[in-house]
Amino acid sequence: MAHIIVVGNEKGGSGKSTTSMHVATALARMGHRVGALDLDVRQRSFGRYLENRAAFTARAGLDLPTPILGHMEAGGPDGVDPLSKAVAALDAECDFILLDCPGSHTRLSQMAHSLADTLITPLNDSFIDFDLLARMSPEGKVLGPSIYAEMVWAARQMRGEAGAGPIDWLVLRNRLGTQAMHNKRKVGGALAVLSRRIGFRVAPGFSERVVFRELFPRGLTLLDLKDVGTEQLNMSNIAARQELRDLIAELNLPGVTVSF
Repeated sequence: MAHIIVVGNEKGGSGKSTTSMHVATALARMGHRVGALDLDVRQRSFGRYLENRAAFTARAGLDLPTPILGHMEAGGPDGVDPLSKAVAALDAECDFILLDCPGSHTRLSQMAHSLADTLITPLNDSFIDFDLLARMSPEGKVLGPSIYAEMVWAARQMRGEAGAGPIDWLVLRNRLGTQAMHNKRKVGGALAVLSRRIGFRVAPGFSERVVFRELFPRGLTLLDLKDVGTEQLNMSNIAARQELRDLIAELNLPGVTVSF
């Protein structure tokens, strides 16, 4: 069966679609067969990203490694939910299936989390985003899990009851500042405490970079720049590629050795 990666967080603007696109495309570039599903049926940022890639490569005559974009149909009279159908359709031809969840609480997102072998939760490095994981006292003490962490706990229980194995949960600190700011240290400390209490790993994600916004219209990632004529990467692009390498290594996915 394909290894299912879910990218989820109930808050928008945390970098889920950028993370989804770069993880899925990096795996495809390393020779793995990758399926992709966008569960945000309204905004479809991840789905549009992949559609932009297909359109651009067709116009440019390029053959870039690309995840297979699956589609969900309406549930039928057989009682099988559309997400299960879509995952089953990709499972036969994929090593990995990546599900990008919406930045809100939906039934589809709940179901997706219960399917996750690996869960990636991008998080802006602020206590506003942290509040979805845990409640804090005014003095900065972690009081207990909040709404999103409780949903992940419920998904873990469902998997346990089904004998499906544990979820490897990675919280990704996105938009980290380059300076050792006081707030950055406090968020890091709170995440370290919470990770031990509710069972997730913490890793640095992507810094805020203009290149991510520039790549979306053509459906490109950092790994495609040389293929489209960028002969020399600037320092920001080189640093971003290293961030992606570090993320893929930290995920510790089965059968994956970082080779880009």
